Amino acid sequence: MRTRRLAANMAVLASIVWLMAAASNAAAPDLEQGFRSPPHSARPWVYWFVMDGNQSKEGITADFEALKRVGIGGVIFMEVDVGVPRGPVEFMSPRWREMFKHANSEAARLGLTITMPASPGWTGSGGPWVRPEQSMQKLVTSETTVAGPAHVALSLPRPPVVAGYYRDVAVLAFPTPEGNARIPDIEEKAVYRRGHFSSEPGVKPLLPQPAAFPSLPKEQVIAADRIVDLTGKLDAQGKLIWDVPPGRWSVLRFGHTSTGANTRPAPAPGLGLECDKLDKGALDAHFRDFLGKIVSDLGPLTGRSLVSLHIDSWEMGPQNWTARFPAEFRSRRGYDIVRYLPAMTGRVVDSPEVSERFLWDVRQTILELIAENHAGRLAELAHQHGMGLSIEPYDGTPCDDMTYGARADVPMGEFWYDTFQTWFSCTEAASIAHTYGRPVVQAEAFTCASDERWLAHPAILKTLGDWAFCEGINRFVFHRYAHQPWLDRVPGMTMGPYGIHYDRTQTWFEMSKAWNDYLARCQFLLQQGHYVADVAFLKPEASPQVFQAPGLVGAGNPPDRAGYRFDAVNPEVVLNRMSVKDGRLVLPDGMSYRLLVLPDSPVMTLALLRKITALVNDGAVVLGKRPARAPGLSGYPKCDDEVTQLADALWGKDEGLSGRGVRKVGRGRIIWGQELDSILPDLAGPADFVAYAEHGGGDPGIRFIHRRTPEADIYFVASRAEKSVQEVQGFFRAAGPPELWDPETGRMRSLPTYLQAKDTMLVPLRFEPAQSYFVVFRRPASGRSATGTSNFPELKPVLDVAGPWSLSFPPGWEAPAKVTLDRLVSWSDHPDTGIRHFSGTATYRTTLNVPADSINKDRPLTLDLGNVQVMADVSLNGRDLGIAWKPPYRVDISSTVEPGPNDLIVKVVNLWPNRLIADARKPADTPRSPDGMSTSWPEWLLKGQPSPTGRLTFAAWNPWKADAKLLPSGLIGPVRLLQPQAP
Repeated sequence: MRTRRLAANMAVLASIVWLMAAASNAAAPDLEQGFRSPPHSARPWVYWFVMDGNQSKEGITADFEALKRVGIGGVIFMEVDVGVPRGPVEFMSPRWREMFKHANSEAARLGLTITMPASPGWTGSGGPWVRPEQSMQKLVTSETTVAGPAHVALSLPRPPVVAGYYRDVAVLAFPTPEGNARIPDIEEKAVYRRGHFSSEPGVKPLLPQPAAFPSLPKEQVIAADRIVDLTGKLDAQGKLIWDVPPGRWSVLRFGHTSTGANTRPAPAPGLGLECDKLDKGALDAHFRDFLGKIVSDLGPLTGRSLVSLHIDSWEMGPQNWTARFPAEFRSRRGYDIVRYLPAMTGRVVDSPEVSERFLWDVRQTILELIAENHAGRLAELAHQHGMGLSIEPYDGTPCDDMTYGARADVPMGEFWYDTFQTWFSCTEAASIAHTYGRPVVQAEAFTCASDERWLAHPAILKTLGDWAFCEGINRFVFHRYAHQPWLDRVPGMTMGPYGIHYDRTQTWFEMSKAWNDYLARCQFLLQQGHYVADVAFLKPEASPQVFQAPGLVGAGNPPDRAGYRFDAVNPEVVLNRMSVKDGRLVLPDGMSYRLLVLPDSPVMTLALLRKITALVNDGAVVLGKRPARAPGLSGYPKCDDEVTQLADALWGKDEGLSGRGVRKVGRGRIIWGQELDSILPDLAGPADFVAYAEHGGGDPGIRFIHRRTPEADIYFVASRAEKSVQEVQGFFRAAGPPELWDPETGRMRSLPTYLQAKDTMLVPLRFEPAQSYFVVFRRPASGRSATGTSNFPELKPVLDVAGPWSLSFPPGWEAPAKVTLDRLVSWSDHPDTGIRHFSGTATYRTTLNVPADSINKDRPLTLDLGNVQVMADVSLNGRDLGIAWKPPYRVDISSTVEPGPNDLIVKVVNLWPNRLIADARKPADTPRSPDGMSTSWPEWLLKGQPSPTGRLTFAAWNPWKADAKLLPSGLIGPVRLLQPQAP
């Protein structure tokens, strides 16, 4: 019954076409056009954080115009309090609402889109408008012991109360058991606690311990039929009048109260209780009192500029009760919850098995209510207003991450720049997208907590970003862009130590357009067609549940996929969306798999086991051991007998219990006791992609992901190495002449040397440091092999560009207007103090004398800048040749170079620390905490005046000290011209 309800809700969601998701497919450009000029839907986004009232209309306009300039497509707006001094615009005040409408008007003018969180801060949904009775709830208990026979009038102590709200649930009495038998890990199993995730590599998220069923003497357990319901005997003042039977009795008073979870890290006017995640009415009230006002303010801008709502990572703790929980539990599980409530305190009711089964039912009910009444309901409300919903469904959820996240139009993961914390969330988000037909899957990208300090730039972020692409992410949302309320302060506003500093005040911000173009080209192709995978890993029927891939993952942090790709698949996907066609497991949106792998779990519901049996009979291949029993108390114990009967029919009677085996059933097969890598080659053919170093150099470290459209097989391949990787043999499960599509430049070319084997295409590959590109096989395939010129002609130096160089600096930064360099040197090593401490963009100019015999249309000339710290914008003879943002810092000059003298201009940008270090050597001009956070805004800043101590920079947070080492900066070279060898 509950499965049908979930399926019906999913059908409603699937029938609604959300503006942003549809943008990927509706009137989509063809592959070449979209790759060269990516559409808006392919652009990266940013988290746009306002710091606790510090905002201005002119700052909003400047921010959005800057974002548009560099190729950002949208923002997720959040206002937070992370310790930055408060500003004058109070959250949700009339002035604030006017500011937010201005932001939406500017977004509409510029073609940007805005996503609004469902709550102040970044937690789920709440605020000061949420009343305690509509906040997140938990079951609470008090205990009294009495002896009988006796007639008693007891004032039962009220259980602990949070936020001043309490309602009774039940009063139960039972003979006090002997001993102290308890259900292990009860706080996790009863959803009073949720383990969070370790940042240590290889450490799995904390989940409830597996159920154990030890045999206990009957005197140590509570017999359910001896539990007396005294609820009706409790008066309004908490007094119980009862004729106690003989013996020693325990009396438990159950009630529910608020968990006390508050919005965080919200600005003070947005602080308040989190709304009840299990109750639809509570969410409706929250929407009315918060989001509804914003929607009303915006009018027609809702659905145009404000295109989506958002729930960020679950950081508000667990919830295990709501006022309607007993009724919902009976409706969904088919029996009354009350007599089993003592198990919620860790006591054993009837037996450890019965109690564990009951707790499974509690957790499953919580999952269903969160999915339907919180995430699903918010999606419905968003759709009613022409908006979509994105969800980050992880970080201590009291439910199954993927079932919860599947209610989003855009599922979302997260990956960090400085820890190993949340890799699994990208796998989960991508699997949700693939299995629920969501074309876009986002990631909170490059989050960090302390180590960035203006040190990050695109070149050092690239390999991590490429990992996320290979994991299935196809839209980045940079964490973060701090709203800059000032027009003349740099680096200006920060989010304290959190996130990479990607703002219009970042030194390299304007040059980041080249990086964003690269990302957009990648994201466009990775949003096309369908992900190609061989294996579907079925998740256990358990809640809470975090997917941990049981195989096919290589070593490393983050982990890399092996040559056979996979998805995690939810039970409801198997139940409601999966069928078999031509021996493959297929989903209605076009995804398919060759193999279904069952979870390593002894339990399975009858509905799921029946569906798996039907899939095998229809031709599916399934790997896994037989289940031993059903979970939960619904239908117990008969349900276990039915599981045994079904398992006997599928695995064979007494088969599949141990050892190894294969059994043909209907048109399909059930396999058990065998390793994945031993069966996949025969089942799925060769690996989808694998790379080898040609001369025995071991694993070359090439990541990949494969998408397929009706016209092409699209492989994204990426080197994680910081040095060049030469002579790689790439084996693709594809056919037809390969092409290389370079997302850094937008150029496409054929790869003339390849070898087509029976099921595999061998293509020689080569990678520059951290290089990535697409290898595309367009249909129809010719089936030919070819050996032509090299796929990657080797470039040889033909001219050293020694200088002299004219180097000029902008005014106002204590650096000379112009100097001449006889040789290139890092600014940090220059004798001039102003140059050593300069941060920003400086301009190099020299004359490039090119011999006439070096200009040949068949042998293009490449300018190699050598060591660049950190980005360079190159022009030759007045023509812009683009931005070099990663090693090797090269640009093609063939279309512009002329015989003889050429005017070469290279604008180079470095990082902020050198200037911040210089200013730290001047007297302090701002009160700060020991970690560098401003504790109040100085008067000179509020009045728009320069620093009274001569500092040139101002940052809301600045950890740099006067004795810190300066960073290498500028064009260091050597600069050379390169050209392919003559044939």
